[in-house]
Amino acid sequence: MNKDVLQGKWREMKGKVKEQWGKLTDDDLDKIEGKGDQLLGLLQQRYGYARDKAEEEYKRFTEKYSRELETDRARHADIRQ
Repeated sequence: MNKDVLQGKWREMKGKVKEQWGKLTDDDLDKIEGKGDQLLGLLQQRYGYARDKAEEEYKRFTEKYSRELETDRARHADIRQ
């Protein structure tokens, strides 16, 4: 999932972002509106991550979220059949 997709799925993902990174406030998340670069900046600020660490955590999160979405879609497809 790239940074553009994050922005497109932001409403769905916002709660998951907050679960993952509890130091981020609702105001923080509203301001960035799903912009991946801004999320990376917030991770650096709130958690003291270096840029590389923020990118690694972001990538891990988006990969996990993508797998969850695929699993949910597969379940829904099975139910419909």
